[in-house]
Amino acid sequence: MHILVTNDDGPPSNDSSPYVHPFITALQEAGHTVSVVLPHTQRSWIGKAHIVGHSIRPSYFRPDAIPKPLPASANNRFPNTGSTHAAPLPASSTDEEWLLVDSTPASCVQIGLHHYFGARGPVDLVVSGPNYGRNTTAVFALSSGTIGGAMEAAVCNKRAIALSFAFFDRNHDASIISEACRHAVRVIDHLAANWDSQTHLYSVNVPLQQGVSGKKTVWTEMLQNTWDEGSSFQEIDVPEGDDAGPAEAEREIREEESREEAPRGSGSDTPAGSAHARYTHKHFRWAPSFKAVHDSVERSEPGNDGWAVRQGFTSVTPLRANFMHAPANYKGEITL
Repeated sequence: MHILVTNDDGPPSNDSSPYVHPFITALQEAGHTVSVVLPHTQRSWIGKAHIVGHSIRPSYFRPDAIPKPLPASANNRFPNTGSTHAAPLPASSTDEEWLLVDSTPASCVQIGLHHYFGARGPVDLVVSGPNYGRNTTAVFALSSGTIGGAMEAAVCNKRAIALSFAFFDRNHDASIISEACRHAVRVIDHLAANWDSQTHLYSVNVPLQQGVSGKKTVWTEMLQNTWDEGSSFQEIDVPEGDDAGPAEAEREIREEESREEAPRGSGSDTPAGSAHARYTHKHFRWAPSFKAVHDSVERSEPGNDGWAVRQGFTSVTPLRANFMHAPANYKGEITL
């Protein structure tokens, strides 16, 4: 098959995108033609968004070959290295090169389907992932850039699979990742060969555990849950001189995460004699609590995606790329 791969974690990185290179290698070793368009940086939690008014500018990533076997100095970790260039390789080159675009996973899919790779023939399947972390339950799925990329492919009338690797620690052991990648390719090949005509896309979650290929792969429903822990943002002190500055760089945001959080407050005060509350100037950091999500999985009955991953099973959830109306008796005129 000709498979278009995108993700929401960006190009290979030990910190933020440790799975995409070995996964692409596994697809190639299985005999697939693989075309790659990735966001040029981390785009997690962005759903199926496009950036309005933004002219997309591609760059070109040349991944370093993964040595086989890995040298002892690698400590059984994939290198996740390569170089980014402003111009593509000449047409005569046979070196591997991926496209990076300064936009979202959904935009990557649009660019890949309609503006590149025509000489390789039509795209048979779009795979978005593997995501750095699970995308089980509705709370995670509704915001997922990985599922958003697959949704974009589905609304472009392409078969699509959103692939996520559910890690349980930060041990990026190459043998465990390799097994998960090979297993994911087997699942993808099976789904592609037995595609259900009523399904627009599949969400696949693979537990990143040794021996996953020997455990069950099961059909699941998506657990319907909600945020139950209050705000997904924490209040932080406004940095001096940064009242109206541009958004902080990712590095600065990560440094901010290590600070002691500011106490939560109402955000307003009402001075004596004032007709309305005055605002307290503050900044907010994305810091959701996942406890409610994990608790909802623990309380749930068997058969959903979150439950399956907790058992060490690979979950496969068939989805449709639409907001289906609720199955209730809403017909006719509304009397006000």
